[in-house]
Amino acid sequence: MEYHQIPHSSLEVSKICLGTMTFGEQNTEAEAHNQLDFAFERGVNFIDTAEMYPVPPKPETQGLTETYIGNWLQHSGKRDKVILATKVAGPRNLPYIRDNMALDRRNIHDAVETSLNRLQTDYIDLYQLHWPQRETNCFGQLNYQYKEDHSGVTITDTLDALAELVRAGKIRYIGLSNETPWGVMSYLNLAAKHDLPRVVTIQNPYNLLNRSFEVGLSEISHHEGVELLAYSPLAFGTLSGKYLHDARPEGARCTLFERFSRYFNPQGVAATQAYVDIANKHGLDPAQMALAFVNQRPFVASNIIGATTLTQLEANIASIDLNLTEEVLNDLEQAGISYSNPCP
Repeated sequence: MEYHQIPHSSLEVSKICLGTMTFGEQNTEAEAHNQLDFAFERGVNFIDTAEMYPVPPKPETQGLTETYIGNWLQHSGKRDKVILATKVAGPRNLPYIRDNMALDRRNIHDAVETSLNRLQTDYIDLYQLHWPQRETNCFGQLNYQYKEDHSGVTITDTLDALAELVRAGKIRYIGLSNETPWGVMSYLNLAAKHDLPRVVTIQNPYNLLNRSFEVGLSEISHHEGVELLAYSPLAFGTLSGKYLHDARPEGARCTLFERFSRYFNPQGVAATQAYVDIANKHGLDPAQMALAFVNQRPFVASNIIGATTLTQLEANIASIDLNLTEEVLNDLEQAGISYSNPCP
């Protein structure tokens, strides 16, 4: 395993992070614990979760992911050996989480206390805002349309609430998720102006079908040291090629849940075929090639992988040992030009 110190922090994380949003939906608690044991034994020290998980979100399962992780931390005794990241849900119509989901003091404090209880720990290493307070492009939305925010909650209000929790020792560092260049720079500038906690990471989607992070945000990562925690590096598994030719493998996420259609437009399917062809040309596993591409990006602090079986997990973790040659990278770049961000 390779490790990387996140700038402006003391967090030294494995370059592979274990994503957990299947825990409680596609994976039982026993399977979740097996994944955690397996990943830890192979050097993964970074676990990412969220109060909203598992996905797809439902009232009857919400919070199970954190609960499963908390039970594992308790019986394994490994809390001080892992870096634990979770997220507070932002404004959405999810009343089973909280009636009012504004990113204000009351909601953030309540979310942290609830997560700490489920995770059976007294601190969170990295606490992230799952999505912005304001309306903006995220989760595949394009063509930004300005909408007035009538909540009265400002970015400074959110940072003030997080600062209280940092001072209390309940969270160590803060991060953003599903953010834009304007959002990241606003958080950085306001933190510097008011002596509030500095954002150290951003968790956004990044994969061969969606390289939109490279437009604006990668420059911020370079100059400001706010590096990427890449989620959906396999584009919901599509980059493995298993959904090509309208295949729907039994038990696969996009077979079970039709809502995951983000990577199935005609251009996305054509691009996926092109990338699978490149992998076959060079004798590579398509999924490992796609993960290795993300691993090798200079702005990526850690690559958040997910799996529903230990076989998938083993292959995904092993991508850290695959170093793509210049010939492979050149082929990927040419395909990226032919199919430019087909699934943002």
